[in-house]
Amino acid sequence: MKKIKKGFLGLTLALGLLVTTACGTDASKEETAPIKVGVVGEVNEVWDFVKEKLAADGIEIELIKFSDYATPNVALAEGELDLNSFQTKIFMDSFNEDHGENLVAIADTVIAPLGIYSSSIQEVSEIKENDVIAIPNDVSNEGRALLLLQTAGLIEVDPSKGQIPVVEDITSNPLNLSFETLDSSQTARALEDVTASVINSGMAVDAGFIPTEDAVFLEPVTESSDPYYNAIVSREEDKDNEVFKKIIAAYQAADTKEVIEETSKGSSIPVW
Repeated sequence: MKKIKKGFLGLTLALGLLVTTACGTDASKEETAPIKVGVVGEVNEVWDFVKEKLAADGIEIELIKFSDYATPNVALAEGELDLNSFQTKIFMDSFNEDHGENLVAIADTVIAPLGIYSSSIQEVSEIKENDVIAIPNDVSNEGRALLLLQTAGLIEVDPSKGQIPVVEDITSNPLNLSFETLDSSQTARALEDVTASVINSGMAVDAGFIPTEDAVFLEPVTESSDPYYNAIVSREEDKDNEVFKKIIAAYQAADTKEVIEETSKGSSIPVW
């Protein structure tokens, strides 16, 4: 009986060691797995800089590039990404409400002022009666675009709609302007077919514009701009991840701020 017990104990210890070794291997893989960060557009010089800094600390960042503003949030919610960094807080809130998700902003990055662009006029005052304006069609950016057009003196919208008015909420349109609502990734491409187009800063840069120089009218930054701050976003259950905190620290650093100001030519403003 003692021999049987001894043999059984040895087998148990061997199995335990095997399991422990296997678990240790998995943990090691998890520690060295790259952090997948979703971004929008091909130009990501700031994240390239942050990625290089973090590599020196043993943290590998893999940038996953998207060409639209919807897919990166779906990918994050479904676990295909660890973080994303492309959107305003108000856009994230709208996504959460529409999709029943709980993505959270874990750090502010920049504000990228929305702009009115045109290939046929140089000033907002040149927009004439019955002209067509292209604007983004998602709730948060449509509202932001309409508020920008209101600030530019072209229309007025129902103030009770706050920061998310839609075209139907326009209360004054003295020039009888028409509005073509398009996916945010398409407003720059529509410039040849409309008088003017409201374009997100990132898409404008990808299209070859320098927002501070080429926009007919650029969104002012005020105390009420917080909902339009861009953020690093995670799933709710990962918001306190220690590696993510290191990524935030690397992003919210003085040398990163310098890269933002240099590469965006002042069109993206650090807000941390």
